Order: sequence, then structure tokens, then C-alpha cells
Amino acid sequence: MSLTSLPRVVALGGGHGLSASLSALRRVTDRLTAVVTVADDGGSSGRLRDEFHILPPGDLRMALAALCSDDHAGRTWASVLQSRFAGEGPLAGHAIGNLLIAGLWQQFEDPVEGLDMVGDLLRTRGRVLPMSSVPLEIEADVVGLDPFAPDEVCTLSGQATVAKSRATVQSVRLIPESPPARAEAVEAILQADSVVLGPGSWFTSVIPHLLVPDLAEAILTTKAQRVLVLNIAPADETDGFSASRHIELLAEHAPGLRLDVVLADQRFADTDRHLGAYVRSLGGRLVRADLAVRGGAALHDTNRLASVFSEVING
Repeated sequence: MSLTSLPRVVALGGGHGLSASLSALRRVTDRLTAVVTVADDGGSSGRLRDEFHILPPGDLRMALAALCSDDHAGRTWASVLQSRFAGEGPLAGHAIGNLLIAGLWQQFEDPVEGLDMVGDLLRTRGRVLPMSSVPLEIEADVVGLDPFAPDEVCTLSGQATVAKSRATVQSVRLIPESPPARAEAVEAILQADSVVLGPGSWFTSVIPHLLVPDLAEAILTTKAQRVLVLNIAPADETDGFSASRHIELLAEHAPGLRLDVVLADQRFADTDRHLGAYVRSLGGRLVRADLAVRGGAALHDTNRLASVFSEVING
């Protein structure tokens, strides 16, 4: 199959969820674009964001690492990007890839130009783009934060704070409220054959793409096939949520959203007899498959996910 006949696929998300999706998708096509959240404010990314007033590089780094090829050079570069400085000095905890990206951003005014250069250096199988031109903050309405007033709605600010909270998240929003989308990301979605959303942390990696107005409009209006990948099991931000609730949350944050295909691990889907109806209510069909790694961990198996992606995207 020639490169021009391969499907154009855009994957949206952040963190480990997007990394899993990209690792599988690059086995299906080289015409791949990752559109990545830029709201991380913890760890190495948060430190670099605050010190240099740049986009948080961590999720972008993970996407670049996921797009490295499977040969020796590709796997070596992926390992280097992900490795962190040890010790107790000022570099302790920083990922090498974060510093590489931040360093290139010191040389280029446009962060996409810097990311493209890293991609060229690593010979990645696809392109990585930030979803917005500016670093974002996530603000969440939660209940259960105060044990003496469990039904009181409270507000939490910051991706790291929301992700680590044991309170139940009801909704999220972005600060600034209507951030600018990267034009390249919007164009990629509009020109895609398939757009993949998820898996990942629902409130801090998946839903934020639907809260950037121009990006959301592109997702809602693109002629591409819209594919949603559910997590293997609810965890952290959506601990205790049903599969149907995950679908419902997307609809609440993006009225008018339509889906074509929802991929769900068989075991997670089997726990919710309403899932099929919720998927159909958004215009989609439910595809159940054995997608989890062996051993019980709530992680997608790359080979199984790639196989299902191939059937859905090329079918």
C-alpha cells in the first residue's frame, strides 16, 4: 500500500492514554497526527511551564515517544525521551525529552516548528501538535471533597489537583474559557479520514479537546469517521463510573457530538447493559473486543488495539 493510499488519522488525547492509542495506530498508518492536551501543571512539565512560560511539554513528549519506530534506533530514542534525571539537584525529576523540547522552543517562536524538528530528528511515524496555542488550566466542579458536606459542590483548579483528587468530578472547563486552537490541528481534523478520541483520563485528557471552540467545531463537523476508545476500566477521575456514564459525560460537555464507532473492552462493556443504547443515541455502533493486556492490568494491549483499529479504519 502506498503512503498516499494510507488513511489519514488524527488521534486526540494526552498522557498514557494517547500514547497507547498512537502506539497502536502507527501500525495501521504513517499518515498520523496527534493533537495533544496542554493543561498539565504538575511535575517536570509544570516546573518548565512556570519557569519559561511555555506550553507544558510532557504529554507532547509522550506522544513523540509513542510515534518512534520499532527498530533499534526508534526504541532507543523513545527510551531517551522518557528517561529522567535522578538525584536531588535542579534537574532532578526532569524528563530528558521535556528539556529537549523546551530547549528547541527557546530557538523557535513557533512551538509547532520546534515539535516538527524533534519529530524529524527522531524520524517519528506521524506529527505531534498541541491542541491550543496557549497553556491551559483545568477547573472542575466536584462533590465529596468535604466529608462533612458530601453533597456540596466545590471547585478544584489545576490538572494535577483534579487528577489526584478523590472527590467525584461532575464537570470541567478550561481557563481561559475560549482558548485559541492550533490552526494545524483544526485542519488535520477536517482533512482526516478517521478521528480517534480516547482512551485516557476522561476529565483531564479526553474531554478538554471538546472545550476548545474551534477544535470542537472541527470534531463536530468533520466528514471523518469519529472513533471513541473507552478505557479498559474506570479509574482515578471516573472511578465507579459505568461505561455509559463515560459516553454521557462527553455529550454533556459537547452537545451535538456524534460518534460513528465506540471501541470497548469486552469485560468493561459486559458490565453495562445500557452501553449499546447510549452509543446508538449518539449515532454510533458499539464494537466489543478483547483489548486488555494479560495479567489483569487496566491497560490496552497494543497488538489487539491495532488489529481492531485496522478493521474499523480500513473496513
